[in-house]
Amino acid sequence: MTKAIQIHETGGPEVLKWEDVEVGDPGEGQIRVRHTAVGLNYIDVYFRTGLYPGPDLPFSLGLEAAGVVEAVGADVSDLAAGDRIAYAAPPIGAYSEARLMPAAKAVKLPDGIEDTQAAAMMLQGMTSEYLLRRCYPVQKGQTILFHAAAGGVGLIVCQWAKHLGATVIGTVSSDEKAELAKAHGCDHTIIYTRENFVDRVKELTDGKGLPVVYDGVGKTTFMDSLDCLEPRGMMVSFGQSSGAADPLNAGILSQKGSLYLTRPTLMTYTAKREDLVESSGALFEVVQSGAVKIEVNQTFALKDAADAHRALEGRKTTGSTVLLP
Repeated sequence: MTKAIQIHETGGPEVLKWEDVEVGDPGEGQIRVRHTAVGLNYIDVYFRTGLYPGPDLPFSLGLEAAGVVEAVGADVSDLAAGDRIAYAAPPIGAYSEARLMPAAKAVKLPDGIEDTQAAAMMLQGMTSEYLLRRCYPVQKGQTILFHAAAGGVGLIVCQWAKHLGATVIGTVSSDEKAELAKAHGCDHTIIYTRENFVDRVKELTDGKGLPVVYDGVGKTTFMDSLDCLEPRGMMVSFGQSSGAADPLNAGILSQKGSLYLTRPTLMTYTAKREDLVESSGALFEVVQSGAVKIEVNQTFALKDAADAHRALEGRKTTGSTVLLP
């Protein structure tokens, strides 16, 4: 029998249960994958708490993993049993030893990319890719602000943005995290627990503001992030680790300088197969070149996913965290 983390009700980490599940054979367009590593992401918390609606209860969490294809269903031609694959896509259910997955959502792993590395980088790495290359295409010489610069996405964005020739300002919660962000390409760190990041941004930009702010924190940073932008700048609100931002009167965007606001998701930017292949290919390229290094700073046994969630929500993690079946 295959084991998986299941939840029967939404709530705190204690709702995560290690249970037997049935997997079955792959149907048309599906693969059965045996996981070797599972990625931990803040979106998993959103589904666990019910902030994001999940499928009918009980269900398993997780949108990201790496593994080996055990079997393929009908009409699957580009993957075969034995292939090493990774994915970061719905349907959720990656917190499992094995599962069925749409073949169109998985990509082959190139040589030189380890399974734990792949599980740590697919969601965060492709998020970094679409944020920097497609949502707001960052240009050489620009200065950007990224909140939670020492987090999993943050450390990748800092490196990738530097590779693109940008100057990176990052907010962090401690001196330790500031040093970590700097070691990964962040030019200026702002310790938000004791500094006003709006004032520091104005100081660092001689009062001009920034062309773009990437905000995955949400409620506690949203309005101040708008004040960091130059006229016609773009606010990219791509997450809400501190809770959902308050409702916004669109007139505020005009008052603060004809600003742009977008609330993107990775799932939209990789919905088409060609976009998924392009995004993952760009990620594999920068990792294999050494421009972006993926560091797995924490590992937990998959059965101990509740402990991993407590560490993530308690801001006890840095970089990427992987769950091992």
